[in-house]
Amino acid sequence: MLPAILIGALSGLIAALCGVGGGVIMVPLFVSFLGLSQKHAVATSLSAMVLTALISTVKNHTNGFVDWRVAVPCAISAAIVAWFASDAMRQMSNRTLTVFFAVVMITMGVRMLFSK
Repeated sequence: MLPAILIGALSGLIAALCGVGGGVIMVPLFVSFLGLSQKHAVATSLSAMVLTALISTVKNHTNGFVDWRVAVPCAISAAIVAWFASDAMRQMSNRTLTVFFAVVMITMGVRMLFSK
């Protein structure tokens, strides 16, 4: 229980400061420290982030940082695609999912480092 609490706290910090947390922090730590499979880590992190996303959204809206013209259509399209992608994940091996996750993380990190 304590490792899950510490992972959640770290994820909340990173989520609040960087807009990420579930996938970036929780998934690798759930696999490495809690022994979850990649599929279980992904699903568990998404479930754990529901409350964090809700609380952060309320606070960020109060602070005037949410652009609802972007957030609403993005959320709707993300939710629709996530519904189908969750079924697709069931067909993937844990290894394939891990490689996909790593490639996405590396690609986005490199892109961020070299963008203006």
